Amino acid sequence: MNEPKRKKRVVSGIRPTGPLHIGHLHGVIEPWRDMQDDYDCYFFIADYHALTNWSENMDVKKNAMEVALDMLASGLDPEKSTIFRQSDIVEIPQFHLVLSMFSPVGWLLRNPTYKDQVEQLKIESPNYGFLGYPVLQSADVLMYEGELVPIGKDQAAHLNLTIDLAETMTTKFGKLFPVPEYLHSEFATVPGSDNRKMSKSYGNVINIKDSEKQTTKVIKSYYTDPLKPYMGDPGHPNDCPVFYLDKIYVKDKDELGRIRKTCESGERGCGQCKAELAEACNNYLRPIRERRAELEQNPEKVLKVLADGAEKARKIAEKVLARTLKAVTIR
Repeated sequence: MNEPKRKKRVVSGIRPTGPLHIGHLHGVIEPWRDMQDDYDCYFFIADYHALTNWSENMDVKKNAMEVALDMLASGLDPEKSTIFRQSDIVEIPQFHLVLSMFSPVGWLLRNPTYKDQVEQLKIESPNYGFLGYPVLQSADVLMYEGELVPIGKDQAAHLNLTIDLAETMTTKFGKLFPVPEYLHSEFATVPGSDNRKMSKSYGNVINIKDSEKQTTKVIKSYYTDPLKPYMGDPGHPNDCPVFYLDKIYVKDKDELGRIRKTCESGERGCGQCKAELAEACNNYLRPIRERRAELEQNPEKVLKVLADGAEKARKIAEKVLARTLKAVTIR
């Protein structure tokens, strides 16, 4: 009898900076959900990473639980995926330290994400963890022998340091862990209410856990086509964030075509579009929110999922760390 083909291992994580919004849902969680049958998936809550922009009102432990609720309610299945908290893997800090010894500072300074965030967030004095973020990110992948990392085609540079570091360690010490590859995926970039990328830092989000009333209020505040100031003016749906969301939530192609046609002709007003979008969005999110509410009433169930996931992940982490420490002659 032929043995079943081994699935390649996918590793990816998400920072717990608060409850997840629909940008996370459609851009990260749903693509992860769709990978579960085809890959050996390890998805973690990157709570150490959340500390890179720490603030006094931050509660990482609470935020991690919020993210766990959102992940499970949105379709990540602990029977199919290993789901855990980064900080529950005690080997990660030690492994990260060893990898940092083989990471040239020049690699980190050239990282486009580092440069962009320093500029966008106006960080005057970046902390050590912010600069070294990609090394910890590399540790997150290599610690569990990750073979594939899901990433958008325009974000390939984010994984380059992990690949370079894995290749450096392989050249120096032999194969301690796989050199990961890209798993190219098309991740949706969801616009927020101000037409910028949806982000907590911009205050333009619809959270998965928001009430239907809150969701409707945010959608009513959405930026729309500035070239359509009056009813009767022709609209430009391709440039409108409300129509972008219609393409996610309106599943009937004929209905979507009707929305486009009546917008372009001027028959449709922006208020009508927003009201219909709010209804479609709430209909889509309702079963997710119901599952989340049930899980919120059973926190011990969520904690068990995280504990079981960490136990499974640690079995791999222990072996990888032992091999690495032996290779660098620490052990």
